Amino acid sequence: MAGEFFSGGEKMDQLLKEMSDRVLEKGELEVGFPEGTPTYENGTSVPMVAAIHEFGAPRAHIPKRPIFAPMIKDRSDEWVIVLTEYLKASDFSSAISLDGLGEVMRADLQLSIQSVIAPPLSPVTLMLRKMKRLDQSLRVTMRTVREARAKVKAGEDYSEESTKPLEDTKHMIQNVIYTVK
Repeated sequence: MAGEFFSGGEKMDQLLKEMSDRVLEKGELEVGFPEGTPTYENGTSVPMVAAIHEFGAPRAHIPKRPIFAPMIKDRSDEWVIVLTEYLKASDFSSAISLDGLGEVMRADLQLSIQSVIAPPLSPVTLMLRKMKRLDQSLRVTMRTVREARAKVKAGEDYSEESTKPLEDTKHMIQNVIYTVK
């Protein structure tokens, strides 16, 4: 398959149909933060945090920082080719092929998380990062958010904090997993 290029949905659909007829066992691949993903230290659900970033939470003043939609848009055509290669190389074993594709998609999702640079973090979020850096036992609550707002309003400096979104604890990126069923 290397070196072959397909354009147009009909050719790809036909190729996938022909290949699927040769696959003996069915399989399912989940990539991201499925049930059982470790929570943050404070018990917060990683899937919930990922969903908030994907779609935003306007009432909480959290803008969209999508990780799944851009990845799917940019990489889904490539995944078809990768899966095709794995199927051919594994004598059409869905378990082996989906495991290989899972590794690729896991890396793609981690790269997507790393690639988020906008919209910029708010001054309050940066102040919260500073507060957590200075007190690693600090839990973010409404009280600490109000405290961070007051510190920002008073002009307290937070310029040493990283302005990169989605990297505060690195918990999300470290817990991207995939499962093959």
